[in-house]
Amino acid sequence: MSINSAIFKIGGTILDNSKNLINTIAQLTQLFEDGIIQKIVLVPGGGLLVDFVRHLYEKFHFNDDIAHWIAIYAMDYNGKELKRKFPHLQINNNHKNAKKEKRFISVFLPYNYLKEKDELPHSWDVTSDSIALYLAKTLSMNECFLIKEIQGIYDYNQNIIKEISTKEFKQLKLEGKLKEMNSTDSELKLKTKPIDPYLLTLIDRYKIPCIILNGVSPSSDIFNYFTSTNLKEKIFTKLNSV
Repeated sequence: MSINSAIFKIGGTILDNSKNLINTIAQLTQLFEDGIIQKIVLVPGGGLLVDFVRHLYEKFHFNDDIAHWIAIYAMDYNGKELKRKFPHLQINNNHKNAKKEKRFISVFLPYNYLKEKDELPHSWDVTSDSIALYLAKTLSMNECFLIKEIQGIYDYNQNIIKEISTKEFKQLKLEGKLKEMNSTDSELKLKTKPIDPYLLTLIDRYKIPCIILNGVSPSSDIFNYFTSTNLKEKIFTKLNSV
């Protein structure tokens, strides 16, 4: 598999763990250096910073607008930290530059662009998942990749569902046929709510699928997805529009 460009959202749980982050960036860099992907755009998740924003939001009850923009500013901060830790990455906050450049691996800082356009709801239903897909549409990309600490979406038998529509996802969720765990389990949120709610709306609106890939060290799921010719060897979930 060789593609011209791709956008990758790097989840907060990857950003906040140095081994996982090094593993993820190493795989993406290799894909770039090998010419498998000519242009890579990275969108930083919010991670612990946004968790702290949510805590303040719940404690002090400030409004959704303030919480929305502080959370997105936290994504910018995480993007700058990515550049500091991995100097070979470029920084970009201009979508026109990101569209016209032919070859680069860059971190997109979303705050200024989203502040200018302001087309997404100011809600906790909108996280970096939805923002990454929104940017994929803006940058005319055909797919959006979500790098997380899970391998995909699991059914009740703990099997990874490799391809599922938004309609099927909603139905299985409603029927309790996705993998659920005890409320005390630390993986509950990841297993039962692996994506933000608004992402499904954007997938249907833009007709751009999202692919969930695992970035946890020492996994090579990201690299294998683009280089393996054996579908059975690839570990992922692809969310399609209805």
